[in-house]
Amino acid sequence: MRLGVLPAPLAGLPWRVLIPLTLLVCFGAAVLYSAAGGSLQPFASSHLIRFSAFLVMALILRRFSRDLVMWAAYPAYAGVLFLLLVVEAIGVVGGGAQRWINLGFMQLQPSEFMKPCIVLVLASFYHSLPVGMTGTWRALVPAGMLIALPMGLVLLQPDLGTALAIGFGGAVMMFLAGLPGKWFAGGGVAAVVAAPLAYFFGLHDYQRKRVLTFLDPESDPLGTGYHITQSKIAIGSGGLFGKGFGEGSQSHLNYLPEPHTDFVFATMAEEWGLIGGLLVLLVFGIILRWGLTVARRAPDRFSRLLAGGMTATIFFYVAVNLMMVMGLAPVVGIPLPFMSHGGSSMLTNMICIGTLMMVDRWSQRPAGASALS
Repeated sequence: MRLGVLPAPLAGLPWRVLIPLTLLVCFGAAVLYSAAGGSLQPFASSHLIRFSAFLVMALILRRFSRDLVMWAAYPAYAGVLFLLLVVEAIGVVGGGAQRWINLGFMQLQPSEFMKPCIVLVLASFYHSLPVGMTGTWRALVPAGMLIALPMGLVLLQPDLGTALAIGFGGAVMMFLAGLPGKWFAGGGVAAVVAAPLAYFFGLHDYQRKRVLTFLDPESDPLGTGYHITQSKIAIGSGGLFGKGFGEGSQSHLNYLPEPHTDFVFATMAEEWGLIGGLLVLLVFGIILRWGLTVARRAPDRFSRLLAGGMTATIFFYVAVNLMMVMGLAPVVGIPLPFMSHGGSSMLTNMICIGTLMMVDRWSQRPAGASALS
């Protein structure tokens, strides 16, 4: 999609995704404005400022060459892994979890960087692996170690949601790389067998309570089931057209927990109703469809894997958050991309968008240009 009325540098930008993305962020800012009681502070203004800053970053990332990105894959992975070790050593503790590094001007959550980074390093790994070896242990064991190391460090924080996101991204990359289906079937069986052991011996007490609450939230509506119960009340009370902008009682009367982060969709649905929810899903569908189109059109194996993995990362955020607020999944603390208030989440998803724009540019290089330009 090109806009001929703009100067050439601007006309060449991927407006097909930039326009719906900007509309989604602005809609999210409107919801955050309402969640703050009709004020731009403290959520909506910082949300828009972060998006603007990270959009510039994404547009800069779009200009990177393929050879530079491939070269940076393993150093970037090692750098984020080092930051995860720093978190274990001197990380800031908040809400019973040790996930952040205090930089003074902001709290950095390194685990967020690992979500796109695991996609990048596995895309580089499988690109360099001969296709004939995708059915051997050499395609499984090294990649499994690359996934297991950050997952283990993130679980120590503890942060089950981010660990699952890293594992999901790694599994998607293995699938896209063409590993045998029987390995995924075997992994599924192993997961079912290991689930009871993980529940009793691998999860913390509050994580086990979240699983039980997911299965029966009404069993403790004022305790562990409070989040899901109030979220479902907010979504259901919105009806078809919602209560009206700024009229959401669940969020304004502080019944709905975290109305500006994890449960921002419930805040929106109460005021905008089913129509607002379908609009949000439509825009996410446009963005994800564009990502899949970029992956299909990518010029080589590395680019295809990279674009497919980044699209899957955004999808994981969206799917898990929406399932969580509707009571279809346990509460794991994953925000809704481009709508929830939060710098780390916005940064991660804008890295994914910038990477997709970068691969899209690689696909549009002039005839005869170098494949590495």
